Amino acid sequence: MKQIISVLLIAMTILSCITTSKNSDSDWVYLFDGKSTEGWRAYNGDTLPPGWVAKNGALTFDTELGLEQDYKGGKDIIYAAEEFENFEFYVEWKIPEGGNSGIFYHLKEGYKTPPEVSPEYQLIDDNNYAKIHDLTEYNTSLGYTDKPEELKPLQQTASDYAMHASNPADKILHPVGQWNTTRIIFTPEKVEYWLNGKMTVSFVPWSEDWYERKNSDKWKNSKDYGKYKTGFIGFQDHSSPIWFRNIKIKKL
Repeated sequence: MKQIISVLLIAMTILSCITTSKNSDSDWVYLFDGKSTEGWRAYNGDTLPPGWVAKNGALTFDTELGLEQDYKGGKDIIYAAEEFENFEFYVEWKIPEGGNSGIFYHLKEGYKTPPEVSPEYQLIDDNNYAKIHDLTEYNTSLGYTDKPEELKPLQQTASDYAMHASNPADKILHPVGQWNTTRIIFTPEKVEYWLNGKMTVSFVPWSEDWYERKNSDKWKNSKDYGKYKTGFIGFQDHSSPIWFRNIKIKKL
């Protein structure tokens, strides 16, 4: 009898795990099916800008122009079908040598650029970006006088751009051309940024510390930065190739 009860308990546990797994999977909303760009369009625009296409299972900015070129057709894009409040966001991405992009959330339209209003999970080639691009003038304008030619911690991958630097001790960044995984978990109590299975950033939105950071650096003159509690998911265009796949979100 004890053996039968044990078998039944094991069976019930397995069934519970299967049910939970199915329920968990069903909670995800896929923002890209790997084949079409349905739901995506330009920020402040009506259609998807030239260069952004679905190709080889990825949503990509497909350009042969050099990095950071003045390509008039490329723009930041948003998933315009729905706005999100509290969520867990997941995406896989890769960039080329010297590449630069970012993930926006709680993004509202009507501003000149997304960074004026939206927090950004930074995506960049940490190792080679400063070797290819001259950051001196830009960093000097932000008040970085010590080695302004270098990519600063607040500008590196998996950072909350210009707000919270990613933790280098818990950061695994795959080489350029290889896929990385990103998770963003947002609730009013805590925000977490993850890269390749490791948490790199954790902060409390709209806390005293958050406002101190916002008002003392790059966003001090951007009065609406980070204030919205709902908004679009968006991807940044820096006129260099970028690839995204398995784009999904779970409402919390």
